[in-house]
Amino acid sequence: MDLTGFALAVLLIELTPGPNMAWLVALVLGEGRKAGLAAIGGVALGLLANGLLSAVGASALLAALPQAASFVGFAGAAMMLYLAWEAWRASGETSPASVPREAPGRHFLAGFAINLFNPKAALFFLAVAPQFVAGGAPTIRQAITLALISVAIATAVHFLLIFGAASIRPVLLEPGRAKFVRRALALAMVGVAAWFVASAIG
Repeated sequence: MDLTGFALAVLLIELTPGPNMAWLVALVLGEGRKAGLAAIGGVALGLLANGLLSAVGASALLAALPQAASFVGFAGAAMMLYLAWEAWRASGETSPASVPREAPGRHFLAGFAINLFNPKAALFFLAVAPQFVAGGAPTIRQAITLALISVAIATAVHFLLIFGAASIRPVLLEPGRAKFVRRALALAMVGVAAWFVASAIG
């Protein structure tokens, strides 16, 4: 296996802005670093499960049945719209120190579900991972290794996002602008949902 080449490919993909990035930044700015850390735990577990399922053929199923990929894309969009609605309702809180109404476990589950049913992540393992394995057909052990590398790199990038967003949150949520910022972030989540829909029908 060309692990170095695979790691560089994953890093380039993770540094490209995508739905996970947009959602995590919006979540941290709206509800704080604790919510973001819970979410990236779910994202990491969802990506790992997605990679492991891909190793036993789920990615091939998604490739053979485009309708399945569209369905999970629409499901992800629906979840993101629900999160946007909840964020909009909570925007009435103007104190930057206000405690989010929802437990961090909710964000963990959202991150897990969104990435478990992410068809692009599964198709990545189908189309890209074999390029870094001799013969182009990774074994289960090789697929697991590649999945772990991918999740480790994605999680490192997400940690940097979380702490960067958390550092500017107190400025954005000063009295007088908190409500505007939180509603803008809710609209950003709607944008992420539209992103999912575009991917599902594209």
